Amino acid sequence: MKHLFFIFLLAPFFANAQHTLTIAAEGLKSSDGLIAVGVYNSTNSFLKDGKTCAGIFELAKEGTTKIIIPDLPNGTYAVSIFHDENGNKKLDTNFMGIPKEPVAFSKAKMKTFGPPDFSECSFDVEADLEISIPFK
Repeated sequence: MKHLFFIFLLAPFFANAQHTLTIAAEGLKSSDGLIAVGVYNSTNSFLKDGKTCAGIFELAKEGTTKIIIPDLPNGTYAVSIFHDENGNKKLDTNFMGIPKEPVAFSKAKMKTFGPPDFSECSFDVEADLEISIPFK
């Protein structure tokens, strides 16, 4: 009976397992600035300012930069990244809103007239996971 009690006591911790997402940002042309990462968990929050479920800035490294996002619960996510070449912690755009700095997404690429949507970029996290996102 004592063992059964502990199983029920610990069950919520196993049900809400936390995972690590490792992102390899590939194809960086320089080590200037930062890599900005936004992790989103819904269509409604995707690419909206202040609506990430996780976000980080990491120093850029020419070639490949690895970024680690800890403590993600099971779920469906999409990632957007950009190479903040001047380190001002914002995506610089031209007068039409087109990014002047390299931008990339999980599982998708920029469309001719805008970014991909959440469903095109999304993937499931059910364990620790490593993904590659190439800059083109």
